[in-house]
Amino acid sequence: MRTIVLLSISNIFMTFAWYGHLKFKDKPLLLVILVSWLIAFAEYCFMVPANRWGHGTFTAAQLKTIQEVITLVVFAGFSVLYLKEEFKWNYLVGFSLMILAVFFIFKKW
Repeated sequence: MRTIVLLSISNIFMTFAWYGHLKFKDKPLLLVILVSWLIAFAEYCFMVPANRWGHGTFTAAQLKTIQEVITLVVFAGFSVLYLKEEFKWNYLVGFSLMILAVFFIFKKW
């Protein structure tokens, strides 16, 4: 559970680093790049321990898959709540198909 919590926190920081600046298009690009780097540093402070502690319980492929699913969930919430963008039905279908990959990654064949 610790790995999942740390990956979730990490993804919140990274989503803000990558997309948070979209609400500040009037700010100089260099400034938003520097602020994004600072936010990304915080993201790494959660991502690295999550992967280090999670590896062994999960394979690297499983860790990456978990991270991607968390990213989709965090991004969907971020785009609706922070960016005030509409969440369309085709986004849900596409995200669901990506989440279906979890089945194949975690299935013991």
